[in-house]
Amino acid sequence: MIVRTLEEAQQNDRFVKDPKGNWDSTRLLLAEDNMGFSFHITTIYKGADFRMNYQNHLESVYCMSGEGEVETLSDGKVYPIKPGTVYILDKNDEHILRAFSEMKMACVFNPPLHGDEVHNEQGAYELR
Repeated sequence: MIVRTLEEAQQNDRFVKDPKGNWDSTRLLLAEDNMGFSFHITTIYKGADFRMNYQNHLESVYCMSGEGEVETLSDGKVYPIKPGTVYILDKNDEHILRAFSEMKMACVFNPPLHGDEVHNEQGAYELR
């Protein structure tokens, strides 16, 4: 059994800050935990507006607090995000995420992240 707290994970290398200043992520479950996915609590900072394209990962995101929107670039559709909203990037969807207020998100990645990843120039995480 694996048991850890958000607070303890925020005090070690499982806490990662975006070098561009859009988010921070506490990675509670990683590849080394051998579960087949990773689980993160991510804070998207108020005013963040950035493009991502997870070419190597599928992601599901559940909004716990805050408000914003996600725009899919393939069709230009914009979807509001508020507490209780889940969005699923099931086709490696290129998207823009905008935070109107600070948002707390629960995120699941498949394949799992290793822990220190940040977005590359295409807005993706590299595979290892």
